[in-house]
Amino acid sequence: MTPDTPPEASDHREQGYWHRASALSPPRTSVRTRALAALTILSALALAAAGVSAYSLERDRSLARLDDSLNRSAEEIRTLAEIGVDPSTGEPFASVSAVLRTVLSRVVPATHEALAGFIDGEVSHVPEIATSFRIEDDPELLTAVSPASGWDRADVFTVETSQRTYRVLALPVTTDPPSEPGALVLAFDVDAEYDQIEGTFRTYALVAVAALAWITLIGWFVVGQLLAPLKVLRTTAEEIGSSDDLSRRITLSGNDDLALLSATFNDMLARLDHAFTSQRQLLDDVGHELRTPLTIVRGHLELMDPTDADDAATTRALALDELDRMNLLVEDLMTLAKSRRPDFVTRSEVDVALLTDDVLAKAATLGSRRWVLDSLADVRIQADPRRLTQALLQLASNAVKFSADGSTVAVGSALSSDETTVSLWVRDEGVGIPEADQERVFGRFERLDPVTEGIGLGLPIVASIAEAHGGRTTVDSAPGAGTTITIHLPVVDSVTDAHHKAPTDTASKEHR
Repeated sequence: MTPDTPPEASDHREQGYWHRASALSPPRTSVRTRALAALTILSALALAAAGVSAYSLERDRSLARLDDSLNRSAEEIRTLAEIGVDPSTGEPFASVSAVLRTVLSRVVPATHEALAGFIDGEVSHVPEIATSFRIEDDPELLTAVSPASGWDRADVFTVETSQRTYRVLALPVTTDPPSEPGALVLAFDVDAEYDQIEGTFRTYALVAVAALAWITLIGWFVVGQLLAPLKVLRTTAEEIGSSDDLSRRITLSGNDDLALLSATFNDMLARLDHAFTSQRQLLDDVGHELRTPLTIVRGHLELMDPTDADDAATTRALALDELDRMNLLVEDLMTLAKSRRPDFVTRSEVDVALLTDDVLAKAATLGSRRWVLDSLADVRIQADPRRLTQALLQLASNAVKFSADGSTVAVGSALSSDETTVSLWVRDEGVGIPEADQERVFGRFERLDPVTEGIGLGLPIVASIAEAHGGRTTVDSAPGAGTTITIHLPVVDSVTDAHHKAPTDTASKEHR
């Protein structure tokens, strides 16, 4: 745009450019139209190929029939000339003329067939009955067959003239003793024979066109039905795009490729729904939980006397403590947000007994409790040892938090009797959980005791780790009787040595 060009003129030029570009772009065609066009074209090609092939084969068969008929006629006439008798004398034929006269009186020409006798290259005998054409009426044909009187053998050949195309048998005729040179010529009108074939295939062409029309009409409805899931898919996508409602799903029917596509689309919607739900929940949780520490820090900073060293140190310590709590909160929220991702767990072969023993050793540093090992499941499973350790240590931390000094906290693992599930648990002798609250403890930011430290994300993280492994988490507790929280995991491609075993001498030792 030049300095003197107003912005409106530039906008008009840009709009005109895009209008021209849109006009030059090819028009959209639906999948239904393209599929139907492909079906129609393929059907037309198939019908045309079948018709052309059948037409060519029928022409070849028709020509072969003509040649066969001519060769049979040649044999009959040759036999008559050699062993036949002249009906007028009762003696063997004395002249070629007698042979030709007898043959023409006995042979009835077929449809589109004509014959004539030649002596010394000239037409000497013609049939008395009417035929569809006469050899002597076509000068070009006469020129082609006249020399046959002097040939020494019969011949079948094609003659094309300005009038028509002929399939000709030229048969030299001789007698014993020899007389004048003669020949018998039989000719078929090939064009007339082909006309019958062409008439049949004109009918075929009309039927093929009608069939193609029916194929197109029926194909329009059939393709429409087959592509109906795509229309539903598009409609659903448009509705989701306009309403942001990711809970919508496509109704599945059948087990073909489109049904699989719909199932894949539903899976994608489910993942998107989970992702957006997790994102919204994360934002809500962050906004809700970070507001309090930020308010505390801001309030103390506003009230702090910068000239008072003790006040500044106290405010600094409080701010750092709140920032540490916010950092822990963010880390826990990020762990929960990642739990829906496929790469949240990295599976490898895990020795459950060794993992249980390692967790007990690490948990012993969390508090002055009597740490014991209940049992060990001697089984190897496909799991993420880092995540399982994280979950069990979280349970151990909770057990320390809600139990008294010197009380027992136990860690254990066991294999189910049918060897399909392995259980890992942490058991304490703490205050216990009322039955009405046992499901609620796995909710985010659920804290049964507001006085106790924590933000209420520990057990939700444990539950998310179990779910990521295809498992679940259960609670067995009663007020005043302690709590046992168990992670149940499916045994996949495991190697089992025993259902479970008692702690070894080393493992059975109490960790204090």
